[in-house]
Amino acid sequence: RRPVGGPDAPPLPEMSVPDGIVVRTYRESDDPEILRVNNAAFSWHPEQGGWTQAEIDERRAESWFDPEGLFVATSTDDPHTVLGFHWTKVHPPTGDDPELGEVYVVGIDPAAQGRGLGRTLTLAGLRYLAQRGLVGVLLYVESDNTAAVHTYDRLGFTTFHADAAFARA
Repeated sequence: RRPVGGPDAPPLPEMSVPDGIVVRTYRESDDPEILRVNNAAFSWHPEQGGWTQAEIDERRAESWFDPEGLFVATSTDDPHTVLGFHWTKVHPPTGDDPELGEVYVVGIDPAAQGRGLGRTLTLAGLRYLAQRGLVGVLLYVESDNTAAVHTYDRLGFTTFHADAAFARA
């Protein structure tokens, strides 16, 4: 988790968009490209990889879906090809937790990795969630996803809860 609002929240780092990149919010016409990027970025993941239009449609039908909270990065040379995306989510208050934002999915096309898009898109989402008045943001990440863990560590996230899964050899 990471605080993004309130008196104790550290300021968010400056967001710089790499040269030749445009970060904008979602358009329904982005669906095929978001699916392509998601499935390439998460080809190894049993739940996140292999999405179809049905998964996009299900999530867009959820009460938490907000097109202003789904950010895409494209090239200035090719505005129709998505290089990466960050899909945010807002959880209602529960128990002792206030309303919290979530870094729901950050997917970067493997061909576009190494350009700082993960950081840029994550910051776009964090800024959006902070502007909504939320005090904190959570995320779930596989511990062996070293690039993502490194990005989140550098953005001020700390471990709140860890799960361990085991399988027979």
